Order: sequence, then C-alpha cells, then structure tokens
Amino acid sequence: MRATLRWAHSDLRTHRGQALFIVGATVGVVTALLLAAALFGYATNPWQRIFTESRGAHVWMHTAASADPGRLASQDGVDALSGPYRTAFATVESGGVRAGVELRAAGEEPPGTGRPLLTAGRWLTAAEPDGVVLENSLARALWAEPGDRLTVPGSDRALTVVGVADSAEPRYRPGERRGTVWALPAAAKHAGGTWSGQVTGLLLAEPDDTDYAIQRAVTVLGAGNVTDVSSWQQARGEAEGDTRLLGQVLALFGLGALIAAALAVFGAISTRVRGHLRDISVLKAVGFTPRQVTRVFVVQHLALALLGALIATVLTRSFGAGIPGRLGEAVHVWQGLPGHRAILLAVPAGVVLFIGAATSLAGWRAGRVPPVPALPPETAPSGRLSRTTRRALGLGVPPALVLGWHRALVPGTRTPATIVRLALPLLLITVALSAWTALGRFDSEPERMGTAAALTVRADGLGEREISALLEADDRVVAAHPGVEVAALVPGQTGTIALRGLGTRNEPYPFAVVEGRPAAGPDEAVAGQGLLDLLGVRVGDWVRVTAGGQPQILHIVGRAIEPENSGRVISTSLDTLRQNDPGLTPSMHLLRLEPGADPAEVRADLTAASGGRLDIQEATSPGDRLSPVLGVVAGLVAVLALIGLIELSTAIGGSILAGERDLLALKAIGFSPGQITAVTVTAVGCTTLFAAITGAVLGVPLAHALIDAEARRIGLGSGVAQAPALPHLALLVAAAVLGAALLSVLPAARAARRRLADTISAVG
Repeated sequence: MRATLRWAHSDLRTHRGQALFIVGATVGVVTALLLAAALFGYATNPWQRIFTESRGAHVWMHTAASADPGRLASQDGVDALSGPYRTAFATVESGGVRAGVELRAAGEEPPGTGRPLLTAGRWLTAAEPDGVVLENSLARALWAEPGDRLTVPGSDRALTVVGVADSAEPRYRPGERRGTVWALPAAAKHAGGTWSGQVTGLLLAEPDDTDYAIQRAVTVLGAGNVTDVSSWQQARGEAEGDTRLLGQVLALFGLGALIAAALAVFGAISTRVRGHLRDISVLKAVGFTPRQVTRVFVVQHLALALLGALIATVLTRSFGAGIPGRLGEAVHVWQGLPGHRAILLAVPAGVVLFIGAATSLAGWRAGRVPPVPALPPETAPSGRLSRTTRRALGLGVPPALVLGWHRALVPGTRTPATIVRLALPLLLITVALSAWTALGRFDSEPERMGTAAALTVRADGLGEREISALLEADDRVVAAHPGVEVAALVPGQTGTIALRGLGTRNEPYPFAVVEGRPAAGPDEAVAGQGLLDLLGVRVGDWVRVTAGGQPQILHIVGRAIEPENSGRVISTSLDTLRQNDPGLTPSMHLLRLEPGADPAEVRADLTAASGGRLDIQEATSPGDRLSPVLGVVAGLVAVLALIGLIELSTAIGGSILAGERDLLALKAIGFSPGQITAVTVTAVGCTTLFAAITGAVLGVPLAHALIDAEARRIGLGSGVAQAPALPHLALLVAAAVLGAALLSVLPAARAARRRLADTISAVG
C-alpha cells in the first residue's frame, strides 16, 4: 500500500495541471447537473403546492353575462364550483406602469374552491370598499404592494392594494393575458364601467377527464356563451415554462460534459500508461500484481473526481440559493422539497462512478503491461514520408512544419482517437454558441421571429380616426396595423385558442412565415406550431373555429413563428373576420417603428400626446424570458473549455511521447531545439485543427436539430435555429488551434532539450 501511495503521489506531482483540470471539470459537471435537478423540482412544485393548498379548480370558464354557469354544479364529474364571479375589464396604472386587468367581483370571505393564497396583506373587507387583491404576477409587473394606490385611466376613482395572492390560474402576461384583480362588487363595477361577463371554476372528480368535462360544459352553456376556457394542464405548463427549459439546457450540456470529461480522463490515463511502460514493468517485476497496478490509477483519479464532486456539492448546498435570479430562487425552493437530499447525494455519486468506470477501463490496460516490455508493432517509428510530404519539402516548406503535419497524420498513431475526444467538447461549445445565436435573433431580427410590431396600442375612449391621427403624426411609426384578438373554441369544444385578425389585404401584417406562404386571399390564415399540434392539422388544411358564437372556416396556407400563447394562434386579416361580422371594429393597433427607434421613448411620447388615453404596451419576446439561459450557456462553455484543456494536455503529452523516438534522428540531421519544438507544436496544432473543424461541422446540424425540436415542443416550431456566423466559427477554430499551440510550446521545448536514449521507455 505504501508503494502504491508513493507512486500515486509522484504521478500527481508530475501532472499537477492535469489533476487540477480534472477536479475543476468535475466541479463544473456536478454543479450543472445539481442545478438542473433544482430547476426541474422548482418548475412544478410551486404551482402544485399552490394548486393543492388553494383547492384549485381544474377548469376556468369565461362566459357571457347572460349565461347560467350555476347549472354546471349538477353535471357528473363536477365536485364543486368556484363562483360564478362577475367580471369587468379595465386598465390600471401604478408608478407609470400600465396593465390590462380582469376585475373579479368577490365577497368578504375567500372562496373554498380556487381560493387565492395571500402572500402579503389581507383579504377584502367592507371597511375599505375600494380595496383590491392582486394576483402575484400582476403585482410584480406593476411593482405594487399592500398600501399602494392604483389609478384607473378614464375614471375618477382609485383602488387601494390591500393584499397580494398566489393563484393556480394562468399568469398575467402583458398584451397576451389580463391580470386578475379581486375586488368587492361595487368597486369592480365602478372601475370597469360595466360587467363584461362571468368566470367560473370547476373542480373535477377525475382530472384526467378534463377535455371531456370542458366539452360537456360548453354543450350545456352553449358555444355562443363561452368566451374563454383554460385548464389546469395549461396553467401548469405555463408555470413550468421557461424554468423547465432552463433545466433541460443544464441537464443536456451537463450530461454531454460528463461524457466528454470521462473520455478526457480515459485518454489522459492511456497516454500516461504509454509514457510509463518501463516504470510499470518495473513495478510488475518487483511483485506488483495487475490488480494493484490498475488500482494505482483508479484510486488516484477516483480521489480527484470525488474531490471535485464534494466541492460542487458543498458550493451548491451553501451558496446556490444566493445566485441572482431564477437559479437562486430555484435552489432555495428545491432545498425545502422532500427528497432533495437524496438527489444531492445521488448526482455526485453517479458522476464519480461514471468517471470511475472510464478510469477502470484505462487502468485495466495498464495492468496488462508485461513485466518484460516489448515494442508493439503499431508503435514503430513514423516510417516513410508520404509523396505529399516529400513534395512539400521539395517546394521549400519549412521541414519542421512538414514533419509536424506528417506526425499528426501518420498511419498507426492514436491521432484519430485524440481528435474524437477533443472534438466532443468543441462540438458542445458549437451547440452552445448556436443556442446563443438563436436567442439573439429575437432582439436582432424581431420581424423574423414573430414580433415585428414593437408596440401594441389599445384605445381608452378614443375613436378610430383620433387614434390614426395620433399615430400618423409620429414620424417614427412606420406602420400601424389595426387588429383584433379574441378567444375561439377549437373543434370538439375542449379548449380555446387565440384568433387574430391583423392588418388588411391592402396593408397586410408581416407575419414571420417559415412554411407555406402568407395569407393573401379571403378565408386564408397562418397558424402557429402549437395550434397545428393541438388540432392535428398541417399547412394546407381547413379548420373551423368558433368565436363569440360565430363560426370561422379558415384555410391554413402557412405556418408562422408565434411566440405568444404557446403558439396556439391562428391569424388572418381583419377583412376576413369582417366578412362574418361587418360591424367588427379594431381593438388594438400594432406599431412597427423606424430602425433604431426606442420603443420606450415612442411609447412615452404617444401616451403624452393622447393625454393618457392610449394604453401602450411594449412587445414581449421569448428572448426576454429566456435571458437567464445566456448566463447558463456562458458557464457551460467555461466548463467545456476546461474539459478541452484536459484533452489538450493529453494530446500534447501524446505528441511529445510519439516524437521521442525521432528526437535523436532529428538532432543527427541538424535540427535545432527550436525546430524540434516546432515539429511538436505543429503536430498538436494540426490535431486540434482537425478536431475543431470536426466539432464545428457536426455541431451546427446537431444544434439545428436540438433547437428546432425544443422550439416545436414549446409551440414556436422549427425555423428558430440559426447557426453562428461563419466568422464566429472561424474564430472558435482559430482560438482552439492558437491555444493548443501556445500550451504546447513550453513542454515541447523542454522535451527538445532532453538527452534521450533510444530505449523502450520512449515507445509511444
């Protein structure tokens, strides 16, 4: 045992840098996987906790004021109702921030089903008739808390925030879904002007029968009386949304980095074994068994992996909750969940065992080294120069460069295995850069990613002509497309989608069509991937949807990127919708601005020009919600670069080992130490060049496939992926080659100045 420890200690001292790289890579891999586990747990748990504690409704139905939702209580499978509550629509403002809200008339006692869970303040009381309770996501958007005052543009009455509550219903999204405000009936009606409808929650006996329950409820109430339907699956999916995606990114790259790290450790040990054949033979000769030799390498690298895993676990456990943003919040919540301790132990243990398996295989090869070493046939010197190599020498190419190129390509070397191991982290880095580029397109090319309009304008007491005059007066507004968006029932009446009429046939809205063609003729429409998947249709099919009791039969001629409503959107021109409803008037205008115009400034100027009678919202982009992914990607690139350094150090050692047998010959023909160094540096650089090109060439299509697959899952559809710019890929390849060359200079120079004997210890 003492001899084993002394050998391991000596080996670690010789390869300190490589040992540090292994520890650092293990820290990065384990941290990424632990954060992914935290995000997966956080994605579903908060919503599930709120749903359970509030006895949340499985279905929320918005109906006309004339409907009688109370009849649903007697339907089979309905255990209880929440409501019905009368509703009114309004716009509220706090600190200069506006939001469209649904005022929900509630009593002084919170309901038993679908009960809002107060997180701050108190519930409604008659002692404060203007008091309101805000849903949490709406309160965050308005930066409002108990005690704040909300103004209602166009009304002489203000509302006082008395509480903030969590709800298991779909959350507020600016310009996409109104926020929920609970108020006493008198305050709700006064702020909203008139009752717009009712909302009712259904608690089902069998949650798996939600679609059937919705269909029966719509049949009982009449399709014309149902304006919107949302289910618990939809609310849960939105709650998971971006957090789950972030966890998937971490898990995918974490597992890829784990495989790359294991291969790098395997290559490092294999190269080290080839460099210590004589020493291993001596160990065998003095009585070491093959198992003991194997154990030297396994124990040594398991200790390094265990140290890295322990550091990552301690860092995540102690400081993970302090990470700014969603990651820190996820770790904080995850640490309070049952079972998190088991994951905290299982993930590092799995990583250590995986690296240990790769270590054991490489160590087993060390155990097979015979006590009396022999020169394997494949490790013979480089052999004759190829015709291309001789021709290059004849053309005056520096011999050091030619021989370095020859060493990297000579048959019988282990260069292909080195290229594969080095290409894997570079491939993953290419995928990461592709993800970064795809997210950047939402800001750099919004018109091609479904957000051509920078602002959405809704009138508050202004006529169409007055709105048009205000918008046309601003030179920064390129186009103002009138539009309307309503909830429509899908065939089968099991849910609602967004039906939009935007622009006119003379001035069509520029949809981001990636399949088929834009809608041009009557009854033509474009749809999002989420809608195509929901209805099981494709481009070229006809669909029938019902909006406000009026059927709309539309021909889907194209698929557009739709970042809103999970892609469950079908869009046509305003003219097409007016064919069935001539009295339809626009409810909003989508503004496209001059390049370089600041949406915030235009919004402020238009609001001032209208005297506060325009409700203007800036367009929200998936890129804004996914911005935390960019920081995660940057961290993962650093981990992958660290793994690449491990493999580079292995490649450098292997190249030096391969050139030791040629060292005396090169000196004999007059090569200086500088030229011999150049041979090794060139060989390492060429190997890295091949690996970098391989990683980039394979990484781009892999990134396209992965990004488009995830985009289809969240409703955006394919067409989102974008390869990094060619200069960026070239920069990645150049950085890898230059880094490899710089790292190899010092060890190559040391090897070139050594006095070597042509012994069996120099066999590569």
